[in-house]
Amino acid sequence: MTDALTSLLAFIVAISVLVAVHEFGHYLVGRWCGMKVLRFSIGFGRPIWTWIGGADRTEYCISTLPLGGYVKFLDEREGPVDPADRNRAFNNRPVPARIAVLLAGPFFNFLFAVLAYWVLFVNGVPTMKPAIGTVEPGSYADEAGLLYGDRIMEIAGRKVVDWEGALVGLLETMVSESSIEMRVEGADGSSRDVRLDVGDDASRLTEPGMLFEGLGFVPWQPPAIVGGLSDDGAARAAGILEGDRITAIDGEPIGSFGDLQRVVSARPDQEVVVRVLRGSEPLDFELTLGADERDGARSGLLGVSVSQSVSDYWFVRKYGVLGSVSESLQQTWASTAFTVNMFARMLTGDVSIKNISGPINIAQYAGDSASAGLNQFLRFLALVSISLGVINLLPVPVLDGGQIVYQTIEGLKGSPLSMRAQIVGQQVGILALLLLMSFAFYNDIARILAE
Repeated sequence: MTDALTSLLAFIVAISVLVAVHEFGHYLVGRWCGMKVLRFSIGFGRPIWTWIGGADRTEYCISTLPLGGYVKFLDEREGPVDPADRNRAFNNRPVPARIAVLLAGPFFNFLFAVLAYWVLFVNGVPTMKPAIGTVEPGSYADEAGLLYGDRIMEIAGRKVVDWEGALVGLLETMVSESSIEMRVEGADGSSRDVRLDVGDDASRLTEPGMLFEGLGFVPWQPPAIVGGLSDDGAARAAGILEGDRITAIDGEPIGSFGDLQRVVSARPDQEVVVRVLRGSEPLDFELTLGADERDGARSGLLGVSVSQSVSDYWFVRKYGVLGSVSESLQQTWASTAFTVNMFARMLTGDVSIKNISGPINIAQYAGDSASAGLNQFLRFLALVSISLGVINLLPVPVLDGGQIVYQTIEGLKGSPLSMRAQIVGQQVGILALLLLMSFAFYNDIARILAE
């Protein structure tokens, strides 16, 4: 229940913030272009809070349904206009001004992503180097010769420094080439070239959660080797030593430090049996886990820390105030290009449409990222803001991109499209969005049933 509430609240916050940013872009540029703004609303439906201000007596509202928002400009197509304000109506402003207003919403979404990434890079983002974990025998990775501990240095000739860049490179290369050319560095420091041939299997591997399973390896994670012990922790009291490798708790296998954290956190104050390897000798320790309480939730504590021998697999992406500007611009551009490329590949069938997420799945991601801390939530907001900007630029009549097409046609022919043509376009656009949302809801429900 707590997780569902967290997801719902995080989703509402995310949508409210990103819609406010998007609509503020329309509002601000509209005002700059001399248009009269009648209403600026966050949410749809009946207003629950309204403030009227400015010389134009603009209504600023927060409405009951916080899943969108809008800016309402004065427009002769929507009703009578005072002759004194006729020149300030949206439909009477120059075509370039109208296009600028329509572009402003998506532009502000991209600008928000730049700002979010800038904050992340200034604060520092803990990042794991793209190293290979366990390789499944007989898999594409095994046939290519990938080994445990190999670090990915390049994909298709492009340098890779972290797993985010590696994921982008793997997906983009796989769907365009049906194979993945990589340069890796082995545990002994030597480098070599490998090739993963996936053939016609590329589309299946783009389904959510299928990439690593399909390729046959998992990202490297720190093994559950005890690097330090808390003085008052359960592990020290039971006799566990530094250098011991934890392999199971109550019979549940432990392969990595992440597994250890997951299993222990779910057992506050419980008596457990911890199996370790000390050298080559297996040992069992019976102990009672400690507990930690945060935000009303209790989690188990063993009192061990990760071994320092794995620290070279991690680094912090941190830049100065000015250096973070160029890094955030590059990251936003890379994420935008990847989003556009993957969406285009969905239309051609090269990428699975199962990647289309609806509000349920987005809410789950919002809750997970919010629970993981501010950095992860900011990263989530940046990615969703980029997606919102890209989607709104699609040439669909009910979106900003479709309206830009209408305005461009009007500018070229010297008069607006006929009302009938606009209505037909709106109907086609609504149908397209309904189809898209149907896929999204179907995918959300299918993911829930598969869990």
